[in-house]
Amino acid sequence: MEAATTQTPDHTRISIRQRALASGLYAALLAPIVVYGILDLTNNDPGRANTLARLGNTLIAGLSFGAIIALVALGYTLVYGIIELINFAHGDVFMLGTLITVALFGTLGLAGASTVAIILGVLATMIVAMVVCGTLNVMIERVGYRPLRNAPKLAPLITAVGFSFILQNVGILWIGSSQKSTVDLINKDSELFSIIGLTVSRADALALVVTVPLVFLLTAFIANSRLGKAMRATAQDPEAARLMGINVDTTVSTTFLLGGLLAGAAGTINILFATREWYFEGFQFGLFAFTAAVMGGIGNLRGAVLGGLIIGVFAQMTDNRLGNEWQTAVVFAFLIIVMVFRPQGLIGEQTREAG
Repeated sequence: MEAATTQTPDHTRISIRQRALASGLYAALLAPIVVYGILDLTNNDPGRANTLARLGNTLIAGLSFGAIIALVALGYTLVYGIIELINFAHGDVFMLGTLITVALFGTLGLAGASTVAIILGVLATMIVAMVVCGTLNVMIERVGYRPLRNAPKLAPLITAVGFSFILQNVGILWIGSSQKSTVDLINKDSELFSIIGLTVSRADALALVVTVPLVFLLTAFIANSRLGKAMRATAQDPEAARLMGINVDTTVSTTFLLGGLLAGAAGTINILFATREWYFEGFQFGLFAFTAAVMGGIGNLRGAVLGGLIIGVFAQMTDNRLGNEWQTAVVFAFLIIVMVFRPQGLIGEQTREAG
């Protein structure tokens, strides 16, 4: 009893310190938004009104971009939470999803089609891209990662890098090494509706409308389904899960399947959002997505979504205020700040090591 009494104040102080650090980080993340809001309201430029419309529109674009990042980040955090592997090939699976989408758009002849045909065609294309990317991810796990499950951690990590380069070369053989513009099927910049000077475009609405249901479906699946419970058990202790009758290999394959499905959906949305295909898109986008997963708390689904939204907002804000060349530097500067003061991420990681 005495030991418990003497330890309680220490635990209380640690808890208070952690909460203070978390609050300070959230304040630091909100600070640029507040600063730019004040600058917009007090600017002396006669050509611009003193309103928050510019900042608001940047935030909307950032949230929609962040929603796509979150879909890819969920794949990273799912795999790491189960087998503690950084699947560097995941971003390139997303890239192949974009290429499959563009190819199917051309095959279906959606350019210039009616609105109903475009909606049905995009939906069918997304389903095909999800299935192909999910299957590819499972094959990568079966061929490259499963034989190395008990090997030193460096072996599967290098294998993941190797798969990433292989998929990038597949992209080069498919479309070449240069960036290519794609058809704007949905007139992505067209205004869908506007409220008090804040404009929501078709691309913004598409990203949010597709991402939100997918995130809720994934969360519900992991929380309530038999396979989802098996995934959580495997993440906590694979050996104990195997002793309880759980097929760990099937559970891990399901995890890779879910990650691939999300990457395929993100690839379709990104093509409609960015109207650009590039073999290197997966590497850059994958870095942002993995950063989102780490920033929010690796292994934590809510953390991956939060990190994706934060990075999306800061990427768009940097692009709008400082220029595109500063985008990556600013995003990773905030990642370093978060890691220095809260290594477990904003919400907290959920891995076997974290408990």
